[in-house]
This record gives sequence, structure tokens and C-alpha cells, in this order.
Amino acid sequence: MLLRWDPFRELDRLTEQALNQTGHAPAGIPIDAYRRGDRFLVHLDMPGVDPSSIDLTVEKNVLTVRADRSWRPEEGDEVVVAERPRGTSTRQLFLGDTLDVDRLEAHYDQGVLTLTIPTAEAAKARRVEVSVGGGASGSTAIDASSRPGGLQGHNAA
Repeated sequence: MLLRWDPFRELDRLTEQALNQTGHAPAGIPIDAYRRGDRFLVHLDMPGVDPSSIDLTVEKNVLTVRADRSWRPEEGDEVVVAERPRGTSTRQLFLGDTLDVDRLEAHYDQGVLTLTIPTAEAAKARRVEVSVGGGASGSTAIDASSRPGGLQGHNAA
């Protein structure tokens, strides 16, 4: 699960928008994010970015994507229009606890960085065995200890 709310994103967007009017700040990195089966996919548009400049870091549940896009006119060039964003772009994604960031995979192709993040084993749906105790107590035990912080409950009839 990807958490959608970032309290600083709107401030970043407004700052980038204001600076973009002067052509000095790179635009944000647009994304598409969706779940497909037991994995989460994120596509980030990063055209013109040198793949070696892409830096991915995960700290706790925050994934930070940073990349550089540069272009410098050669000496003697007369620049008529320079609207394409350049510089360092950064995007932070707040990841839910149900994702396994240790198995995150990243692939860059034709200007698109694709992140594949599998669902954590502990968060996947699984069948829970129910055993019924005999005798006078008629207790039922449900063992869900395969999940971290396992829970074991007993109900008396």
C-alpha cells in the first residue's frame, strides 16, 4: 500500500511551480502506482536522465528517488529557448507496512523507472487452521502465530 498524503508535497509543488517560471528548478517526477496481484508497481517518468545518476534509498518506510538531468550549452551556442527541466529531481514515496522493501526491484527503460515492490509474506492472505478441542470444555483454538507478533486466541463454549 502506498500512502497518498505527504504534508510537504504541496509546498514542494508550489515552490517548483514558482521556480519553473524562471526556468531554474526541475519539475517534479510524475508517477503512476498500482497493485497487481501480490506486488505493487510504481512507474516514474524520468526522460533524459542518465541511469547512473538515479539514487534510490529506503529509510524506515520512506522511499526516496533522486536523479539528475543536465544539459549545458557549449561555448558559442546561442540559446534561444531553454524550457526543459534540468537539475536534481527528488520524489518521496511513503510505503505501507505491508510491502517488502527488502525485495524492491528497480528497472530503467526508455525514460521510465519502474519499481516493483512485493507484498510482505506476513501481509499475504493465508488459510488459518482451526482445531477443535474435545472434552467438557469444548474450546476452539485459532493459531495465527505465523504472522509476526502472532496472536493466539481461545474461546470457551
